[in-house]
Amino acid sequence: MTTARRPGPADVGQVLSRMRALNAALPRGDGVAVFNRVYLSVTEEVRRRLAAGAFSDGYAAGELAARFAGRYLAAVEDDAAGRRPPACWRALLRLRSHRGIAPVQFALAGINAHVGHDLALAVVDTCRAAGCAPPTLEGDFDRVGEVLTGIEIRVREELMPGPDVLEHAEPLTHLIGAWSLERARDAAWAASRLLWALRGSQDAYEECVLRLDAGVALVGRFLLTPLDD
Repeated sequence: MTTARRPGPADVGQVLSRMRALNAALPRGDGVAVFNRVYLSVTEEVRRRLAAGAFSDGYAAGELAARFAGRYLAAVEDDAAGRRPPACWRALLRLRSHRGIAPVQFALAGINAHVGHDLALAVVDTCRAAGCAPPTLEGDFDRVGEVLTGIEIRVREELMPGPDVLEHAEPLTHLIGAWSLERARDAAWAASRLLWALRGSQDAYEECVLRLDAGVALVGRFLLTPLDD
């Protein structure tokens, strides 16, 4: 007998509730709050598209969106509880109140950690839950990526400093221009396929996850370089 699949949008609704609660609890200028507002917009848009039937497999796409968001929320909750979150999230969590870091840096550092590390692992989690392999998810992976790309454009436009802080605009533009969401997504997809291939070898799988986390963490630290005292 085939097991009934849960509707993806319902799962996404649960993580949306957690993100909205976090949004209400955090000070507006907090670095995690900046990223949370961005990611809340992403997840709301994904849910709208799920409800509209925009994904080829609504269950798998909903699982991916929910598991993807769940990894970010787990990192924040681990930090709040005194547990050690993945390395890719630690710089943002540690520097979230630094006055020399611009909001756009917090937003992109969060996107870097989430796409660079969490997305690959969420693809593997989803494949295990849905009983499929990564190539089956590729089309819907790209559709989620389209939402991320649209939000990233808004982030760069809306969170860049205005003309009153032009003395900092050039180094900030250089810093954030060095990071690419498209490359991060491509790397996440490649990492998910590698992790899937390694899933039968626990030691190799865990080492790959560790290296992935460390590499994404290094990029995040650069993105959070303070540009003002």
